[in-house]
Amino acid sequence: MDIQKKQKDILGSLFINSIRVLFAILVIVLFLLIGKIVLEGIGMISFEFIFDEPKNNMTEGGIGPAIFGTIAVTIIMVAMAVPLGVFSAIYLSEYAKDSFFYRIIRTSINNLAGIPSIVFGLFGLGFFILFVGKNLDNVLETGLLFGQPALLWASSTLAVLVLPIVIVSTLEALTSVPKSHRDASYGMGASKWQTIKNVVLPQARPGILTGTILAVSRGVGETAPILFLGCAFFLPNLPIVDLCIGDYCIPMINPTEQFMYLAYHIFILATQSSNPTKTLPLQYGATLVLIGLTILLNITAIIFRYKFRKSLGRN
Repeated sequence: MDIQKKQKDILGSLFINSIRVLFAILVIVLFLLIGKIVLEGIGMISFEFIFDEPKNNMTEGGIGPAIFGTIAVTIIMVAMAVPLGVFSAIYLSEYAKDSFFYRIIRTSINNLAGIPSIVFGLFGLGFFILFVGKNLDNVLETGLLFGQPALLWASSTLAVLVLPIVIVSTLEALTSVPKSHRDASYGMGASKWQTIKNVVLPQARPGILTGTILAVSRGVGETAPILFLGCAFFLPNLPIVDLCIGDYCIPMINPTEQFMYLAYHIFILATQSSNPTKTLPLQYGATLVLIGLTILLNITAIIFRYKFRKSLGRN
C-alpha cells in the first residue's frame, strides 16, 4: 500500500509540475510576443497615425478610416446583439419551462459559440445580402442598395456571432441571483416583470455588462466573418452620410456603404502589401492599437464588474 501511495504521489507531483512548466512556457511566449509588438509598434503611435488615412499604396499614412470603420461596426453590432441577447436570456431564465425544446435551445446556443467564425461570414453573405438585402431592394425598388456587401450586413453578422456570448453571460448572471430574493419580491405583491426589473436585473447587471464588453472585444478582433460583407481593401473615405433637417445637417454612419476594418487592415498589410518591408512598422503599429483596444475593453469590464458588485455589497 505504501509503495502504491508513493507511486501515486510521484505521478501526481509529476503531472502538476508538468502543467506548471507548460503554463510558464505559454506565459513566456505570450510576453515575448506582446513585447515584440510593443517594441516594434510603439514608435508608430502618434496623432497622425491614429487619425490619418493610408497613403502611397498603404505604405505610409495612418489607420484612421480603419479605426472609424471598426467603431461604426461595433456600435451597430452592440445595438443589435445586446438587446436581443439580454431579452432572450431573460425569457430562458425567467419564463421558459424546463422542457425538451428548452434544452435544445440551450444546447444550440452553447454550440453556436464553437462554430468557426468563417461559417458566420458565409451565413451573412447568403442570408443577409443575397436573401434579405435583395428582397429589400425588390420591395423598396431601390436598385442595388441593400443587396450588396455593406456595413449593415457586416454588423448584423458579427451580432449573430457574439449573440451566444451575450446570452450565456446574461443567463449566468440571472441564475446567480438567489431565489429567495425573487420570493421576497413576490411576497410583497410584485408581479413577475416588476421582480425582474427591480430585483433581478439590478443584481445581474455586473455580469451582463461584463459579458457584453467581452462580446464586443471578441467582435472587434474578428476578421473572417467580414471578408465577404463589405470590408474594403482601401477606402480612405469614411462611411458617413449627412442627415439634414431643414438647414441643419447631422453626420451619421451610413450603413449601406463599404468600410475599412482594423483587423482586416492588418491582414491586408501582412499578406498583400506591395512593399512588405516598408509596411512592417505599420503592421506592428496597427496590431498594437488593436491589442490595446481589446485589453482596454477587458479592463473596462473588470472595473465595471467590480464597481457594480461593490455597490451591491458583494465580494
